[in-house]
Amino acid sequence: MVNHYAPWRYVLLLLIVVIGALYAAPNLYGEDPALQISHRVNLIDQAEVANIKSLLENEGVDYRSIELDGNNILVRFAAEEEQLRAATQVRDALFENDRRYTIALNLAPATPDWLTSLNALPMYLGLDLRGGVHFLMEVDMESAIEKSLERSAGEMRSFMREEKIRYKAVQASSNRINLRFASAEARDSAHLLLEDEYRDFVFADSNDDRSWFIDVSFNESALVEEQRSAIEQNISTLKNRVNELGVAEPVIQRQGDKRVVVQLPGVQDTVRAKEILGATATLEFRLVHGSFADWSAAAASGNAPIGSRLYKRSDGSPVLLKRNVIVTGDQIVGAASGIDQQSGTPDVSITMNSSGADRMARVTRENIGKPMAVVFIEDKFEFTEVDGERKRVRSTESQVINVATIQDQLSKRFHITGLDSTREARDLALLLRAGALRAPMVIVEERTVGPSLGQENIDRGFLSVIVGFIAVLLFMAVYYKVFGLVANLALALNLVLMVAILSIFQATLTLPGIAGIVLTVGMAVDANVLIFERIREELKLGNTPQASIYAGYSKAFGTIADANITTFIAAIVLFGFGTGPIQGFAVTLMVGIVSSMFTAIFGTRAIINLIYGGKQVSRLAI
Repeated sequence: MVNHYAPWRYVLLLLIVVIGALYAAPNLYGEDPALQISHRVNLIDQAEVANIKSLLENEGVDYRSIELDGNNILVRFAAEEEQLRAATQVRDALFENDRRYTIALNLAPATPDWLTSLNALPMYLGLDLRGGVHFLMEVDMESAIEKSLERSAGEMRSFMREEKIRYKAVQASSNRINLRFASAEARDSAHLLLEDEYRDFVFADSNDDRSWFIDVSFNESALVEEQRSAIEQNISTLKNRVNELGVAEPVIQRQGDKRVVVQLPGVQDTVRAKEILGATATLEFRLVHGSFADWSAAAASGNAPIGSRLYKRSDGSPVLLKRNVIVTGDQIVGAASGIDQQSGTPDVSITMNSSGADRMARVTRENIGKPMAVVFIEDKFEFTEVDGERKRVRSTESQVINVATIQDQLSKRFHITGLDSTREARDLALLLRAGALRAPMVIVEERTVGPSLGQENIDRGFLSVIVGFIAVLLFMAVYYKVFGLVANLALALNLVLMVAILSIFQATLTLPGIAGIVLTVGMAVDANVLIFERIREELKLGNTPQASIYAGYSKAFGTIADANITTFIAAIVLFGFGTGPIQGFAVTLMVGIVSSMFTAIFGTRAIINLIYGGKQVSRLAI
């Protein structure tokens, strides 16, 4: 029996080893603590780079490199202490003359350019390894229900107008819609039609000496569905916003009935993350009511005419807008910031969905020559003392950012101007692209995991891998001699391939993931143990060394496949039903099984054939 591999198999093995080593290499370089400096309005040039460089040198701050990266200055440091010191010095110096600078703390990959050009990137590290921020956010369900009732109130107004039902007022509150009529006949007619049209509501009649009312509220099942929909849409929106922030492999999970956990690995600038995640900014497009004289009179008296509402512009001047909303931010599907070609000021181009585009086209067609306003709405939360208890209070800020005369019919795409800076335009476009939150969210818990703690976890995890690896190497070398050394070589290759595969697919490595690697290191030699013990049995039966090698690999394959397939199925189940860290463990386990099967069977067979194949061998060192 001659054990021999064709040359192409050795070439394939060598190619896989080289590719694996190449794509595993970026993980050796780590990340540098970095300072990212940008300006909200002005472009940054090389003169600004020279200014920052001179400032750091004068203050005696050691830095690795400083470069212009797009419209940002990126300064790399050797240690976090120098990064924090530089941030303080640069912030004090720049903010003294211009507070529109933005200074963010980041972790910048230190991978060489030649590896990056080959798309060889390091693995993502989870929050427990890389450091970052952890937020526990709570959805304001009362606001979600209130906004839903406001939308339904608008629909009911339109429905009653179409049905020629006369009503005096329709007002939405935090938990119900109140419809007021001038006669019992009008109320009864509206009750009959609305109850048939809106099946998710409960209708209750009442009256006083002058008016007849219908109180409308959600039924129990519809209320539960509204709450579920609110938190699901908020989770979807948070994912979009995190993607816009460029965070790799975030964790966004529902916790309980109205809370969401958000983990952002690698993010050190918690202020910027909180600004984007917690913002509930959206837009409303409304027609303008009356003239400048009407606006001033309403501002002086504090009373707005029926069918209108008083707002303020960015300069503080008043403006009256009609209560009926044309379209809202919920109907925006695309937004991009830019510069208006005519005025040279920042603008945001908007793309509406089909229903929003149809309504915008109809309203603007009927109101050409009339002014239309864009209202920017943001919900904010503050904590205050009420009767000796610390309570959270929500406030809504509404500001008119643009008033323009409708020159022509608008449709699916149009522009918003009147923004103060390019930063404001970028942030507004980001929030609109990511979608509006269905309901405001407040951060009830915030934790920052520093890179030093993450490095300690990495060091301990790395030590556990090394200890397990060395223990297995020693056992295999002592017990199986030459065959054990071959298995050790395959085990080292298995580790390289695991890291390479995780890096190629940009998987996230967490502490449970490292546990999966340690487990795989122990399991990786199982296949070789089965093969080697089979070879020993064949030798005891009196077979020749070559026949024993052939029988050992061919007869043990079925057992090896069965054992690894069952483990792989278990890993798939863990990945499918687990979350976060459990999935990280499952991924490394699956990758380890595949790579260990390859190295233990194909890799060791190639080396054993190279040593013993085609030779007259009287005994084997096993």
